[in-house]
Amino acid sequence: MLGLIASSSKSKSSKSLLSYSIAIQFPPLHSPSDSSQSSVKNLNPAKIADFGGNGGGFWRAQGLVGGVRNFSGEPVSRESLNYDVVIVGAGPAGLSAAIRLKQLCREKDVDLSVCVVEKGAEVGAHILSGNVFEPRALNDLLPNWKQEEAPIHVPVSSDKFWLLSKTRAFPCPSPFNNRGNYVISLSQLVRWLGLKAEELGVEIYPGFAASEILYDTTDKTKFNLETTDLFEILCDSAKEVIRKFNLREKGQGQHQTYALGIKEVWEVSADKHQAGSVLHTLGWPLDSRTYGGSFLYHMKDRQVAIGFVVALNYHNPFLNPYEEFQRFKHHPAISPLLEGGTVLEYGARTLNEGGYQSIPYPVFPGGAIIGCSAGFLNVPKIKGSHTAMKSGMLAAESVFRTLHEGSPLEAFWDSLKSSWIWKELHSARNYRPAFEYGLFPGLALSALEHYIMKGRSPWTMKHGKPDHEATGEAQLFRPIDYPKPDGVVSFDVPTSLYRSNTNHDHDQPAHLRLRDPKIPELVNLPVYAGPESRYCPARVYEYVADDSGHLKLQINAQNCLHCKACDIKDPKQNIKWTVPEGGGGPGYTIM
Repeated sequence: MLGLIASSSKSKSSKSLLSYSIAIQFPPLHSPSDSSQSSVKNLNPAKIADFGGNGGGFWRAQGLVGGVRNFSGEPVSRESLNYDVVIVGAGPAGLSAAIRLKQLCREKDVDLSVCVVEKGAEVGAHILSGNVFEPRALNDLLPNWKQEEAPIHVPVSSDKFWLLSKTRAFPCPSPFNNRGNYVISLSQLVRWLGLKAEELGVEIYPGFAASEILYDTTDKTKFNLETTDLFEILCDSAKEVIRKFNLREKGQGQHQTYALGIKEVWEVSADKHQAGSVLHTLGWPLDSRTYGGSFLYHMKDRQVAIGFVVALNYHNPFLNPYEEFQRFKHHPAISPLLEGGTVLEYGARTLNEGGYQSIPYPVFPGGAIIGCSAGFLNVPKIKGSHTAMKSGMLAAESVFRTLHEGSPLEAFWDSLKSSWIWKELHSARNYRPAFEYGLFPGLALSALEHYIMKGRSPWTMKHGKPDHEATGEAQLFRPIDYPKPDGVVSFDVPTSLYRSNTNHDHDQPAHLRLRDPKIPELVNLPVYAGPESRYCPARVYEYVADDSGHLKLQINAQNCLHCKACDIKDPKQNIKWTVPEGGGGPGYTIM
């Protein structure tokens, strides 16, 4: 199994700081005498960036990932690379942190080695977002981004907000204020940030999955965290860490709440395209008790991003977010834009919508949590990239002071609370929980917050039940009869999945695991009518009849989009999403 290991080693710097060592494991795929293995086994760390280059400036593990597992259990020699800072996840937060660290090194004439590991086959391959981009953090990080040809070209030209019934669209005042923002592809922006990071000396390794953090040094096959020493990890995927160190309770205290976002990018005819046009909707096809809505953004080159977001605290187990999206596209105010167009790409991911109430304490022994793992999404803005980037920058500054000056890493928490992130999320804190009472009470309460109180309410509303507990029993609801896709505006799951460029090596260990294999047949199917077959936007979970006619859960892990809805919404929290072998998953290019 390909693995990443962090272990204690002395830095070569004069301060003799402890640094991370990544051991890249390449077990023999063939016999030891096979000469084709020698180029991997004897990999020269100084040349690693030149091995298997993908032409984009990033080292890529394609061709190795998924095919180098060791089934014999025999010891395997590994090359190791030592770093002062390891960042898990080449997203907006992780790359912003890496860039800021290297900027500080140049400003202070300090040499710190920085490494970013990314589970996607390429930087940006797993990045999906709306995205109407607020450049506030980017202005601070790279002020000359326009001159440096960042892929940010389409300013918002119009900003509309509709309330939908089944047949009509009612214009409403737009609360988003997107003046000065841009319609972008976040996956493309992240690729550009990766290039900027490499120019500063950051080493980026796509195709490497940091599967878990270990708390001792006995297992050398995974990403290892020694809690008694000073290690600096900026961890962008940290559910386990939050739970182990009780960081939610140490922070704002409330559980996280999520939504599932499903997105397509279309190419439409030139006469229908209006670059920079932004539209959001609420209402149909969702019922009044289910929070969610749509977005429709006109990008460049006749491309249109259209998506649908459903809060995962919905009650009806028969609800299918993917089918709701397909039905939405047939609304008479939406379908004319899409007719005659072509879908270029499809994808899905979950969004952290807990906001201010759910921010965990971000510092744990040896590292810090940044970006979406901490949950900095501004729900009324429907934006989180700018706050994620700023969190990475603030963490980088705290880490630099820790390594260079010996100050405590806990200062990151203080700098976070004194930043504009905190002020912004505090003022937006009551929007999402307002919709616990339904669509129209939620609209009324959010209007009060936005137009009257302006985020200065003396109260802070609480979230309802955790998303998995909100799922009702099937006997309390009627099944939803979704129309069949027409192949023009709406599509079946296999067709959409093909457009996501999703791929997993067929013989790798399963990354979707059941804590109790009996629960699907004994609980989920009879009590909740098998909701995992509907909330997954990739048809990973299916109930199929065995030879005796009994329905059994079948897991099609190769379909997985890495949206992680199953890990969140399963009523009994029986499904554990784990990181698959590096390089697997979707291959987004314009999402």
